[in-house]
Amino acid sequence: MIAIVDYGVGNIFSLYSSFRHIGADARLSSDSGEIRRADKIVLPGVGAFGDAARKLRNSGLADVVTEEAERGKPLLGICLGMQLLFEKSFEYGEHKGLGLIPGCVVSMEPVVPEGYKVPHIGWNALHFPKDRPKSPIFRDVREGDFVYFVHTYYGTDCSEAVIATTEYGPELTAAVSAGSVYGLQFHPEKSGETGMKILKAFCDMEG
Repeated sequence: MIAIVDYGVGNIFSLYSSFRHIGADARLSSDSGEIRRADKIVLPGVGAFGDAARKLRNSGLADVVTEEAERGKPLLGICLGMQLLFEKSFEYGEHKGLGLIPGCVVSMEPVVPEGYKVPHIGWNALHFPKDRPKSPIFRDVREGDFVYFVHTYYGTDCSEAVIATTEYGPELTAAVSAGSVYGLQFHPEKSGETGMKILKAFCDMEG
């Protein structure tokens, strides 16, 4: 069973529907016991980092997610959920993350060229590092396949964890991993067939 952590941040029904579409036994859950019993965990999120981090901690689920990930259970963070995996974010101040991925989250505004709209909203190609094997979460995804992004902030100081990038002016972090922890800056549930392939690959992972 896949537990999609419901901590009051964002509309997560489309993500739930995508997992059900590919035949996964996925459940929206705010119950710590159910999340601990799950085979895999998905951490979604939209909105501001500080607010989401506070809600996750106040719900009591931050420790559950962290502890289960440290035990080796596959964890997938999506969009803001990916950013929460980092050590900290500088979105409207400095906020502590879960610390499962080394690095921090910063605004793309200082680095994108003039004329590029921020937030970055739309379809962009994925590129995989040439100096390491392709991550298993991208087993069925080709170099240059397009996925759908909606974000203003991105992960940095995380080169060892980067498993995919995208170009929006400069090269930006699109996906990260550390052990059984995975993070996607884009929305697989809004990324058509490519997104479904990524979710299916996550479903097939063993803890």
